[in-house]
Amino acid sequence: MSLSIAEPVRTTPSAASENATKRILLLKPRGFCAGVVRAVDIVKIALETFGAPIYVRKEIVHNSYVVDDLRQKGAIFVDDLEDVPEGKRVIYSAHGVSPAVRERAKERGLKVIDATCPLVTKVHVEAIKFAKQGYSLVLVGHRDHEEVEGTQGEAPDVTQVVSTVEEVAALRVPDPNKVAYLTQTTLSLDEAKYMIEALKKRFPNIVGPHAQDICYATENRQTAVKNVAHGADVVLVVGSRNSSNSNRLVEVSQNLGTNSYLIDKAEDIRPEWLEDVATVAITAGASAPEVLVQDVVLFLQGKGYGSVEEVEVMPENVRFGLPPEIVQAIAAAPQSSRPSA
Repeated sequence: MSLSIAEPVRTTPSAASENATKRILLLKPRGFCAGVVRAVDIVKIALETFGAPIYVRKEIVHNSYVVDDLRQKGAIFVDDLEDVPEGKRVIYSAHGVSPAVRERAKERGLKVIDATCPLVTKVHVEAIKFAKQGYSLVLVGHRDHEEVEGTQGEAPDVTQVVSTVEEVAALRVPDPNKVAYLTQTTLSLDEAKYMIEALKKRFPNIVGPHAQDICYATENRQTAVKNVAHGADVVLVVGSRNSSNSNRLVEVSQNLGTNSYLIDKAEDIRPEWLEDVATVAITAGASAPEVLVQDVVLFLQGKGYGSVEEVEVMPENVRFGLPPEIVQAIAAAPQSSRPSA
């Protein structure tokens, strides 16, 4: 179960020939990642199984369209667990939470459903492991992002967050030979590489995770932009302002010298962005639904962009299972009323 996915818009040969000089490159992979599909499904299944209202701590994913859709279905989004009535059911967002939040939920008798992305959970596990081994931990990421707050909360006494090379230079640790690093899952590949190089220069014996923390979907969407940006005049990224991975897609394109803009919806496109533009590439952040992408395609077709070419850079077939709380709830429900997942 997930938000409806619109079929890609296609043009007829005659329409394409009439506007041959104006075209759309539709990047693939784009949009929803496995963690977002899972998180959205969890909220929808919870609503169907337990009934509204269902409380969600923070935005389940960083996309205003998705959040508004779930709100209309009965989800109540809160910034703090104190806003959830005692004993009620609450869902943790895909970005994860700290142990302090989990403990507070127990104290208030809340029924928790954990929608944390498994790839974020992986970083939490790494933080716990390094802390237990006596490392000072450096977390590369954006301080105000919920994912970073949750990861830092696993070992707050030994974890420092850095966002710039200047902050790396200012780091102070008890033992420079006992330092480990982790990264936010939604950083740009180039940004993470640059920061990790700075950390290794500062602490030659620093250690990191066995596999990079940047998630597959973040990497794949950035790679697609890198492969196509040189052939486009403008790259449009569908995603909300508070979506880290969507903002990174804009930066990747701009760093390659191609104008790029972040848009929540088709109506956000400004006429001046399309002046003297023959080729527009479209992608979407990992929390943006396909229906918004297709709205952008239709909008551009109305502006004379008659040719639509889907450019698949790599296949993407990752799926994540549902958490036990949801699986058990589905199993306990009468056969006739079980939600489909």
